[in-house]
Amino acid sequence: MLSQFFDHSQANGSVTMNELEEVRLISLTPRAEETMAYCARVSNPDNQDNPQVAGLLKYCIKHGHWSVFEQANMVLEINTCRAIAPQILRHRSFSFQEFSQRYARATHFVAHQARRQDQKNRQNSIDDLDSATQAWFLSAQSEIWELAHARYSEALERGIAKESARALLPLSTATRLYMNGTVRSWIHYIQLRSGVETQLEHRRIALRCRDIFKENLKEVAAALGW
Repeated sequence: MLSQFFDHSQANGSVTMNELEEVRLISLTPRAEETMAYCARVSNPDNQDNPQVAGLLKYCIKHGHWSVFEQANMVLEINTCRAIAPQILRHRSFSFQEFSQRYARATHFVAHQARRQDQKNRQNSIDDLDSATQAWFLSAQSEIWELAHARYSEALERGIAKESARALLPLSTATRLYMNGTVRSWIHYIQLRSGVETQLEHRRIALRCRDIFKENLKEVAAALGW
């Protein structure tokens, strides 16, 4: 994996690597595609119960009738870090719940791959750094986390509130989001964030969202060419 979950063990102070499932489905409007098609036929009540929905949904996408896709919702759980979460939270058509470091103790961090800055495109990075640089960057992240987490733990032991102590934590600190949006919002998010202009770690999340979308909204996904 390009980003990995690290579990800090208070027993021995070591850092161990565990796989992180970045995205999973929490809920989806029951019979979502049928519901959207039913609502789309509001002006044709005699045909609202028509079980054939694929052609209608494809027609709505082709002609930009996007309000139809606001009639169903999907909630996904996203596990990432504080460096990526703000990029996701910018999508204001969604509703969010996020893990709060004010109320709960931070225990993990997400390590990232080192990539070279593209000098011609600030939105791009290039995966061509040598193994020694990669190893140094991974070691540096672990070192920073060990120090930050030690000071963070000490702050809590001294009675400092979590809302204050969290200032000691790096952007690599893990977080969890619940992201709730209409099918229309998910279409826009996935189309935008699965592009090469998006940071790789975020793009991988968007692609996983697309996989879940395809698994559960097959007719819409097919109409979108996914």
